[in-house]
Amino acid sequence: MLAGLLMTRLVKIFGLPNVTGYIIAGLLIGPFCFNIIPEDFLDGFAIITTAALGFIAFSIGGEFKLEHIKQLGKKVITITVVQALMTVLVVDVVLMIAGIFIPGFDTPMVITLGAIATATAPAATLMVVRQYKAKGIVTSTLLPVVAGDDAIGLVIFSISLAIAKSMAMNEALTFKSAVLMPLLEIILSLVVGAALGLLLSISMKWFKSRANRIILIVAIVFGGVALSQLFKLSSLLTCMMIGAMYANLCKDIEPVMEAYERWTPPLFLLFFVISGAELNIKMIITVGAVGIFYLISRSIGKYTGAYLGSVISKADPNVKKYLGLALLPQAGVAIGMAQVVMLELPLYGESIRTIVLCATLVYELIGPVITKIALTKAGEIPVQLKPEKKTR
Repeated sequence: MLAGLLMTRLVKIFGLPNVTGYIIAGLLIGPFCFNIIPEDFLDGFAIITTAALGFIAFSIGGEFKLEHIKQLGKKVITITVVQALMTVLVVDVVLMIAGIFIPGFDTPMVITLGAIATATAPAATLMVVRQYKAKGIVTSTLLPVVAGDDAIGLVIFSISLAIAKSMAMNEALTFKSAVLMPLLEIILSLVVGAALGLLLSISMKWFKSRANRIILIVAIVFGGVALSQLFKLSSLLTCMMIGAMYANLCKDIEPVMEAYERWTPPLFLLFFVISGAELNIKMIITVGAVGIFYLISRSIGKYTGAYLGSVISKADPNVKKYLGLALLPQAGVAIGMAQVVMLELPLYGESIRTIVLCATLVYELIGPVITKIALTKAGEIPVQLKPEKKTR
């Protein structure tokens, strides 16, 4: 925590977001740099990162207010779906074409990487928006798109992984394994989240003080994460639905969410410092051409997909120009997908995890910076005016 806090003072000199400072701090104190935190300690921090992802998802879900969604209408849904599918298409096509000329681009690996490419990092985006108090049409479109992006990404990943497994192991691909099982996981995650969100909203009638209400939120989010792990559901979708239900069923949430947002920064700081500590910078050498093509093609897919979705939905000009740039960060969800690949597709698991971790290193260092630049260019980050010199 101290390393992350001190690094924010350094990155502030260069005008960089706090998120970037947290990740750099983690890299420096982690096992792959100065080894202040040994590698075998990192497994013990898993509970922190798991819990933090739950609270990040809850915060994102809180942005799913029906009144905001109605204002944005079908635009958010259109942009979310188009940019996710475009990213998969661009990554798959680019990597497959590259595989014709360069060895190492096996089809199961390409299909899996294409699906992982859809995931964005809601935590990094949320931290930048909060730090700079960004407000406007791009920000109000960005948060629901990032939230929905991971939901769609989980569907695409589950289906793509089933196809990749059948190709790698010569197994018969069934409708149940490719479509029904992934959809069942998503539906159950949303149902559990909705039930917990309803319970949270009802409980608020019995507890009036901010302190008690924050305790309730923390308890319910922990419960959502625990149930998701117990029944092998998506904790991101579960906690996102808890936040969405709470935001829509409770009217006086603003004071509580304001107090809640003061409680979460230390947890989010730890999440990013630990994520930075887990990134092995030596892996960049082993990634090779596949990693480079993945980085380039995903960036192109995200930007062109967001732009095309904005054109189709006739979104605001600023959304067309800048939304795609704010969708580049990638971290927790993608790393989680890579861990699943390690178990489900061990033949390519190590290679895919290496590529995703290296991509995460690059995206998490430059992604928040690009997000800040995009929101600034869109005029949604207030300009910090320098104080006038006093005259005698």
